[in-house]
Amino acid sequence: MRIAYVINSMEGGGAQTPLPKIVAALAKAGARVRVLALTRRNGHAIERLQAAGIDPLVREGGESDQIAAYRWTCEQAREWGADAIWTSLTRATLLGQIAGRRLGIPVVSWQHNAFLKPWNERLLRWRADAADLWVADSAQVAALTLDRLGVAAEKLVTWPIFAADPDAPQARPWQPGETLRIGSLGRLHPNKGYDILIEALAKVNAAATPAMPPYRVAIAGEGADEAILRSLAADRGVDQLDFVGFCDTSADFLAGLHLYVQPSRREGFCIAAHEAMQAGLPVIVSKTGEMPFTVDTPTIGRVVEVADAQSLAAALGELLNAPHSLAPMGSAARERVLHRFSQERFELNAAEIVRRLEGLVSRR
Repeated sequence: MRIAYVINSMEGGGAQTPLPKIVAALAKAGARVRVLALTRRNGHAIERLQAAGIDPLVREGGESDQIAAYRWTCEQAREWGADAIWTSLTRATLLGQIAGRRLGIPVVSWQHNAFLKPWNERLLRWRADAADLWVADSAQVAALTLDRLGVAAEKLVTWPIFAADPDAPQARPWQPGETLRIGSLGRLHPNKGYDILIEALAKVNAAATPAMPPYRVAIAGEGADEAILRSLAADRGVDQLDFVGFCDTSADFLAGLHLYVQPSRREGFCIAAHEAMQAGLPVIVSKTGEMPFTVDTPTIGRVVEVADAQSLAAALGELLNAPHSLAPMGSAARERVLHRFSQERFELNAAEIVRRLEGLVSRR
């Protein structure tokens, strides 16, 4: 069975990050997948896909030429002889659903977002019946999809988009006398809450104790807010913060840390936080998306209130003042994700979806 997998762009991070594992799992279940990107953006995802043996087709177009993007999707799916269309993110989902109906083939649509823009939510709810099958990337998003889009329960399956790798590089425990390294992965965008992190760090510095080791915080990501965040850090006297740019080897970045923080205002599954746990890191996460469901015990990390610098500062201060506790917490975090998000479970979910999709194709 041939699946045309339509995604918004080849921007690094986000829904593009798990694509190699998704494609591999679908292939193991007996499907052939061709990735179609409606636009390039920064193109950071292309190299990662090619390294996994996936050569995406990237349209030479922008983000507002909807008719051209729709026609291109139809053309590529038809020429390849696609048996089904699989869509990811709102633009690709709406255009892919229309293309699937025109071509007379089934459509499977991801739901990644715990938060949708109001207009996107109205459009997706209006088009809820246009997908033959909806796939939620987490338990939380599954519940939201049933409620806000009105999708019938029998047309929804849950496939967490993270498969833990037991062979991923591991972080080294902090040693006395060492600078404690804290990190975060994410776009420099208000949703990621890095302004909240800066405010929290200012509070941590103001309440520093003799027991607290020296520390540095590295944010790996790009975005339009970099200048704003740099200015805010300077204004608050936070000089322990480094902006290291886009990171295409997240596993190596994480293995160089002692603690991970994800101060987001909004998240879906948040692969980065789960990859940090996979690397054996304790995590501080905000109460949004799937993160608080995974970090559900203080033995593996801390959950703080969304957009609450005081709550985040308290968690950072607590762990910075007890650096010897970080390694045991990181080990527990690793065990949590290896058990809950194993490769075996990931592949079983893919096989079940392919089986259902084969049934849809045969009925067409």
